Parts: sequence; C-alpha cells; structure tokens
Amino acid sequence: MSRGCLDSAWPHGAASAQPHRPMSTQNTGRRRGRFIAKMAAALDDELELDNQDYYSLLNVRKEATQDELKASYRRLCMLYHPDKHRDPELKSQAEQLFNQVHQAYEVLSDPQSRAIYDIFGKKGLEVEGWEIVERKRTPAEIREEYERLQREREERRLQQRTNPKGTISVGVDATDLFDRYEEDFEEMPGGGFPHMEINKMHISQSIEAPLTNSDTAMLSGSLSTHNGNGGGNINMTVRRVTSAKGWGELEFGAGDILGPLFGMKVFRNLTPRCFLTAQCGIQFSSRGVRPSCSLMTARHLDQNTMGYLQWRWGPHSSMTTSVVRDTKTSHFTLALQLGVPHSYLMMSYQYKFQDEDQTKVKGSVKTGWFGTVVEYGAERKISRHSVLAATVSIGVPQGVTLKIRLSRANQTYLFPIHLTDQLLPSAVFYATVGPLLVYMAIHRLVVIPYTRAQKQQDLDLQRKSSEVDIAKKKQEAESAVLLMQESVKRIIEGEESKMGLIILNAWYGKFVTDNSRRQERAQVIDVTVPLQCLVKDSKLLLTEASKAGLPGFYDPCVGEEKSLKLLYQFRGVMHQVLSADTEALRIPKQSHRIDAVA
Repeated sequence: MSRGCLDSAWPHGAASAQPHRPMSTQNTGRRRGRFIAKMAAALDDELELDNQDYYSLLNVRKEATQDELKASYRRLCMLYHPDKHRDPELKSQAEQLFNQVHQAYEVLSDPQSRAIYDIFGKKGLEVEGWEIVERKRTPAEIREEYERLQREREERRLQQRTNPKGTISVGVDATDLFDRYEEDFEEMPGGGFPHMEINKMHISQSIEAPLTNSDTAMLSGSLSTHNGNGGGNINMTVRRVTSAKGWGELEFGAGDILGPLFGMKVFRNLTPRCFLTAQCGIQFSSRGVRPSCSLMTARHLDQNTMGYLQWRWGPHSSMTTSVVRDTKTSHFTLALQLGVPHSYLMMSYQYKFQDEDQTKVKGSVKTGWFGTVVEYGAERKISRHSVLAATVSIGVPQGVTLKIRLSRANQTYLFPIHLTDQLLPSAVFYATVGPLLVYMAIHRLVVIPYTRAQKQQDLDLQRKSSEVDIAKKKQEAESAVLLMQESVKRIIEGEESKMGLIILNAWYGKFVTDNSRRQERAQVIDVTVPLQCLVKDSKLLLTEASKAGLPGFYDPCVGEEKSLKLLYQFRGVMHQVLSADTEALRIPKQSHRIDAVA
C-alpha cells in the first residue's frame, strides 16, 4: 500500500495557525450587575463571526481541566518558543504564535475569564470594565446573570415592537368542478368550462403599543364579506399587568352591523399548575342589549398535558371540557361541548417529524348535531419564516373542502376551497393528490433552484469579504509549518524507531465524492506536518471543534462543509480515515485499518 490510495486529484498546499490578537483582562473589584447588562447589550449588536477558537488553538475540549490545559500549553510553548530559532524571520513568527498560545492559556486557565469568553467570545474580553465585577463570582454565577439579563432584554424588545398580526382569508367556491349539470351548461355561453368564484373574504389586523412597563394598548380591526354582503368592526384593548400572577384588560369596540361593545377580561394564576380566565361583555344592537360571560380554568395534569374547563353564557351558551397533550413528537386533543345551538365531540392527533422542515401530519374527527367532519392534512416549513399547510375536510352535510394556509411571520393567509356539497370520491382524491403534486413540482422546479442560487450567492459574498483575512491566515499557516519542521523530524524519528504513528498524508477541506458533483472542484490543503506535530506517544487526539483553529490550519473553503482525511501508518500497517470537521478524532484505531488485499 502506498500514498497513492489517496485521491491523486487533491491539490497540495500549506497550512497555518490562525491569527490572534493579544487581549488583557482584569477581573478584580466590586460586583456590578449593571456593567454586565451594559456590556451584554453592547455586544448583542457587535458580535461578529470569528473562526478563531482558543480551545481549538490549544486542541483541548471545552470541558478541559486545568491539567489538560497546562499540558497542551507546555507542549506548544516548546514548539513556538522564540529562543529556539536563530533566523530573525522565523524568530519573529515564532514570537507571534507563542503570544497567541500564551494569551489563549491565560484566558482559559482563569475561571472568570474563561466564563466571560464562553459567553461573549473574544469581544467580551476586549471590553473594559470587567475589573468592577466581583472576583469571587463563580463562572456559573456569571452565566446565570447573563442569561437573566438576556431574558429581561428580550422582554423589553417584545414590548417595544408593534407586534403586528394579520389574517387574510379568501373563500373559493369550486363546486362547479364536480357538481355540474350538463343540460344547463349546454345553453350557456362558455358553459364548457367550470366556473369558480370568490364568495367570501375576511381581513383582520392588529398591532400593539406599549404605554408603560405594565400597560399595553392593542388596536385591531376586521372586514368580512360573504356573497356580496359584509361588514366590519374595530376594537381597542388596554391591558395592565397587575403582578407576576395575573393581568386584566378592557375592550371597546364598534361595528357597522352591531353597535358598541364593552368588555372586560381577567387572567390569574391560582397555583403554579392552575390558572383562571374570566371574561364578560355587553353588546349594543338594534335588538337591544346582549350581555355575555365566560369562565375558563386550566390545570397542568402532567409535564405535557393540560386540562381545560370552560363555561359560556350568552347568544351561544355552552359548557366545554378538553384535554390537550403536547410532546416533542405529537399533539393530541380531546374535547366535548354541550351547548346551544351546537354540541359536539372532537378528537385530533398530530405527529411531528424530527426533520429540518418541521413536517407535521394531522388528522381529526368531529361529530355533533351539525353532522360529522373528518379532516386530515400536513404542514411543513418552506423557509426560515414561512410555513405551508394543506388540510382536506370531509363532512356530512358540508361536503369536501380543501384548506390551504400560508403563515409568514405573524401574517396568515387562508384559502378554503369548497369543492363539492356531496361526498364524491373524485373530489376527495383530487383534494388529496392535487396539492401534493403541485407542492412537489414547485419545490423541485422553483424552491430548490432558488435556495441553491441564494446559498451560492451568500457563499460568494462571504468569500469575497473574507479574502484578505484568508490570505493572512494562509500566510500564518505557512509560517507555522516552517516552525514545526524541526520538531516534526524529531517526532518522526522517534515514532519510526518504535514502529509508531506516522502521518503519511493528511488533507483538510472540501472533498467531492458524489459523482453528480464531479464538476465541483475539491478545495483542500495539506496538513500532514501540523498533524504529525500533534502526535505524542504514538497517539493523535483531536477535540470536537473545527479543525480550522488548529496550529498550521486555515479554512480553505469558507462556508462549505469540511472534512479531514488521513492516511497513516501504525505498526507497519496502513490506515485511512475520513472525519467530519467538528468531529472528535482519535488515532490509531483498528477500524481505520486498510485491508492489504485491497
């Protein structure tokens, strides 16, 4: 076996250590939580991507002990100490790398500095003022303080936003597709084509405006039309948070059909596992005053299950009880309502796939005085902020309806398409298969090409913006490799004398193994020397971190998935392994052995 078992098309290159700017931090003085708040708020908008990692530079785990840090630090100091190099240029390069290693060790060996670095990164260490934070505070206390401030800041941001929410519903009557009377259409112009029309629409919108830390005003309005008749209304609500256990709100409304509306609602946590909501209102109309009232209580039955009991009195009086169980993989609802004019029993189940698109499939059955309705459908995330869902509703006497819903951030678009008033198998088939075929076609012909083009555009911009930084890191990589040469020779001699671990070839970057992607160019660098330099006692250990931070490495393909491929010899036997960028690696291993016959 020879080195030729590696892909001969791989380009050769040099590797380097990542750049580092020394930073000094002071961690003495008095405790000042407001400094952490100020610093965290400032960093929130200033943190930038930086692929330098102190843990990766020292090749230690994020959970590394002081002994592990010290051992790695001493090893790298011996390699990069300036006094070991007489050449002025090499001496200068060694001094720079030595300072980087020294600063990384200084930060990670100090518990408080390490906690600050873990939370805020290098930017956090550059901020002046840590000297006013009490030295006795533990890393856990610093993290807890930061997380608390993050939650408070997020709450303030939510209050500052208008939080607009909107719904647009467009009802389509497509019964002519299936319920056609041929004799009538033969006499009508254009009767040969099915007739579809929009028979109802509904638009609603709401915004929020924080008044004080405890008061919020909400303005909402809606317009509806059905077969040419419709109306609208506008509502104003003021909510006050009275305590950590409850809030209350007043509602004022008016419409062009019904008269003024006045309502009040109160929410209260009775116990940590139980809460109560009470609501009452008065609606003024031409028929007189119409009062209404509702009361709902809910209780946590277990960690994932809620039980609800609701009583309503007014134009639509009823008593409803329901049980809702929501877990990571499923959502189940069972509800029973007794009332006037509607009583029903409803059961629904939703299964959540654990994929990137957050796919969900659901089914439900609802039966009562109005008849029986069976629904089934699916929901899928199609972009970062958009969710698409389709549901088929089959009922007696409602018929068959296809409901399409698109949610974009806080905006929802609904398209209920009524297909037939009867239970026709053809309508059920097309309502089920049609949306699926359309989605697959659009996803394959439009979404996937657009996503690929967008991703490539982002990669090109990222590469262009980081060209100077990559060139600098590459130059530093070449310097690091030069500094390693003498040490690597001694390591190889020692390993050869005991038939130990010899790195024959090592490549890091983007590999092209899929035949369908052969037109893409592999982007890899030679990291044989840096890895051989890390060999100790015939072992090589790499932690769970990006290898781009290791001494002698740099990122040859920013934004792409990277791997590390090694061909090594141990006890005179050839081994080979391909490892993911952030995957921990330990060699030698029996599973890496190459069959001599192959």
